[in-house]
Amino acid sequence: MNKRKIPLAWKQLIRQKGRFIIAIAGISFADILILMQLGFQSALLDTNTLLPKLIEADIILTSSQAQNFGLLKEFPRRRLFQAKNLPQVESADALYVSLGNWKNPDTSTESTILVLGFNPARPAFNLPEIKQNLKLIQYPDTLLFDQNSRGEYENAIAKITTGKSVTTELQGRKIYIKGLYQVGSSFIADGSLMTSDQNFLRIFKGRTAGEVSLGLIKLKPGIDADFTVNELKSLLPSDVKVFTLKEFIASEKNYWQTSTSIGFIFSFGVVVGFLVGVIIVYQILFSDVSDHLPEYATLKAMGYSNSYLLRVVFQEAIILAICGYIPGCLISIGLYEITRSATSLPLIMPPTRIIQTLGLTIVMCVASGAIAVRKLGSADPADIF
Repeated sequence: MNKRKIPLAWKQLIRQKGRFIIAIAGISFADILILMQLGFQSALLDTNTLLPKLIEADIILTSSQAQNFGLLKEFPRRRLFQAKNLPQVESADALYVSLGNWKNPDTSTESTILVLGFNPARPAFNLPEIKQNLKLIQYPDTLLFDQNSRGEYENAIAKITTGKSVTTELQGRKIYIKGLYQVGSSFIADGSLMTSDQNFLRIFKGRTAGEVSLGLIKLKPGIDADFTVNELKSLLPSDVKVFTLKEFIASEKNYWQTSTSIGFIFSFGVVVGFLVGVIIVYQILFSDVSDHLPEYATLKAMGYSNSYLLRVVFQEAIILAICGYIPGCLISIGLYEITRSATSLPLIMPPTRIIQTLGLTIVMCVASGAIAVRKLGSADPADIF
């Protein structure tokens, strides 16, 4: 007899179709929970690093008290002059960042928006639309608006697209929006505005040119950024922190992932989804093994080894994992699309997440099987006589 030709695992699972469907539904639910939490976590990290990833600089200076890109603290501008003294530094410019109260030009409702000011002679962000409109932001109270901001801005965007300006208020001051760019909203604010450093200081009257949010340092060609970072750390006082651009982006991600409650919630949601799946699959497999103990005892009496019976249970676990994952993944893709349309969050399902979550589901089900197989020890051939 060829034991491998006996599809025992599959036959046992489908023998009670109701239980099998419940198991598939439970695993699908666990997968949906895991995939949605991973999607929200990824969107959290992606949206809050959209602007940092576009910064045109090799090295970033921040205040030692800064928390994240939306909660920056000011540091003295003279730190930039000190950095500029290094022979390998080509330029050291100030970026001014603040959250401001702004009136939606379409609905007149007030909300919080991120405002960024920089020297138009050296644009701070690698955005073609910004570079094309540098002359515009040199005019008093003139700003550029992120057309991917969250909210109702259709009329204002349409008007600006035709070359007209839109008038509204920011920090209680009358401003003019004459250009657009595309970045996107974040968990920090629904959108952003960019302008010159002089306009920024006019709008935020309590700020002075000597109070810098970020220092943007560009190096001469061929200079090693890591070496210069170490040199700046030894040169500058402890009131500033020095990062390469890559390190700055990583620190932003780390802040949102480990230092905020929302980052913890998404990570904890993945753990909960995994545990829910383990419990559901364990209950199914344990019940299945318990119901078929006489059959397992019979197989032992026929000469089938314990390792064969263990393989049957683990095969059941893998079948459940695959059958439950497919609908869970498909439903999650649909939920990603619905959520993306409703919130403008960049929820996407990359192939790596599909593969990783499938692997996690198999681990989840195999772990449940490993717990359930302990019941096989009570399958005694003597009990059938």
